[in-house]
Amino acid sequence: MHCNRYHKPTTRREMLVTCATGFGGVALAALLGDRAYGAAPTDNGSGAIPALPANPFAPRPTHFAAKAKSVIFLYMDGGVSQVDSFDPKPRLATESGKPFSMKIEPTQFNNNGATLGSPWSFKQHGQCGAWVSELFPNIAECVDDLAFVRSMTSNFSEHAAANYFLHTGSGMQGRPSMGAWALYGLGTECQNLPGFVVLNGGLIPVGGLDNFNSGFLPAAYQGSIFRRGSEPLANVRPADVRPGVQEHKLAAVRELDAAVRDRWGAADPLESAIANYELAFRMQASVPEVADIRDETPETLKLYGIDQPKTEKYGRQCLVARRLVERGVRFIELTCGGVGHDRWDQHANLKRGHEDNAVATDKPISGLLKDLKARGLLDQTLVVWSGEFGRTPFAQGSDGRDHNPFAFTVWLAGGGARGGVTYGASDEYGYKVVEGKATIHDLHATMLHLLGMDHKRVTFRWGGRDMRLTDVHGELIKPILA
Repeated sequence: MHCNRYHKPTTRREMLVTCATGFGGVALAALLGDRAYGAAPTDNGSGAIPALPANPFAPRPTHFAAKAKSVIFLYMDGGVSQVDSFDPKPRLATESGKPFSMKIEPTQFNNNGATLGSPWSFKQHGQCGAWVSELFPNIAECVDDLAFVRSMTSNFSEHAAANYFLHTGSGMQGRPSMGAWALYGLGTECQNLPGFVVLNGGLIPVGGLDNFNSGFLPAAYQGSIFRRGSEPLANVRPADVRPGVQEHKLAAVRELDAAVRDRWGAADPLESAIANYELAFRMQASVPEVADIRDETPETLKLYGIDQPKTEKYGRQCLVARRLVERGVRFIELTCGGVGHDRWDQHANLKRGHEDNAVATDKPISGLLKDLKARGLLDQTLVVWSGEFGRTPFAQGSDGRDHNPFAFTVWLAGGGARGGVTYGASDEYGYKVVEGKATIHDLHATMLHLLGMDHKRVTFRWGGRDMRLTDVHGELIKPILA
């Protein structure tokens, strides 16, 4: 009450409208002009990613000529032992059973035993003479196409943090996956399938689906998880059997979304939802077709090991990966399902565990490499084989190996990787890097380079600064580039 008159209270919305042109409006305009809060990215001459197109999956130009068009990432969940696979250490055999002579860093479980020699023998293969354990007789036939990095390191020795680091370049949860970065930077040549596909072998890695998430990038770039079988995605077949019904429903959704967009402006959740709705509609024909391998020849099925129970599961993943590459999908990751043991994470029963996992994956991976090469696809497809870390050269207990982030082996094939080379070295025990140390950031930088992108220029404004997959790190592993 004022002067015997009643004044209606001002609502919050009325207050905001009234103050819109005041100091609050000036501050809001400044915030919206910063891409960290609302503005679209622009190319100011730095070569950074320009504003997102209306179709977030549209192909984008590379920074320079690309060697690879697609990536197949063979994720060896749990951590393969480098000294039992591709990095032989004769000294381990001569000192097996004796106390380990080097200083032992803190391990995951601190149940450290004696020096443990490899249960498997090594031989040289191919014209390059690369050493390969008898665990991988089929991959050994492909060594002239492989670039081995024996000096890879990780910043983390625990599965979840190491998985995030391998997949996103950060040991913390919530950052964009490397597949999301590749899709954001390049788009995809296939508009009827997701540009970033994860083939689920039956066991999601420690750390969960955030290993394949889009983080602070637009939600359209997150990985799509394909399960095994003829229907990799739920609801991939239309529920409406009458012609035109689904189209009318989608048209109504588009109309509602457009009305909201016209009223409130563009917003990532809405734009991503619209893009995903439209992609989902197109996928109803494409996904069942790409997962149906009945049109493959018996010779091809045998090449991938799909005719054998122990190799059928992973062989099917490898074959679907090739079919996705043929259709222009940008980034495909294969996960390792359990085959009677805890992935490659053998803290005990090393011999049986590594042998079972090697049998399950060796022939399918070899089949993938040979098939890609025979079809002329290997030159434009980068295949990367890696776990999140390696394993200790001394025993955990008596018959296992603990986590070792100080030295492990990865390999790359095709897509501009130089075949038949071995880069870097670990010490005589395979414990720590002594030559050509490489980091996960270096691996990411090299992968982006082969896709035609400068890792320092693939950025997204978030939290007040330009973020990238390699953060402020990363150097090319030049000796493995063709």
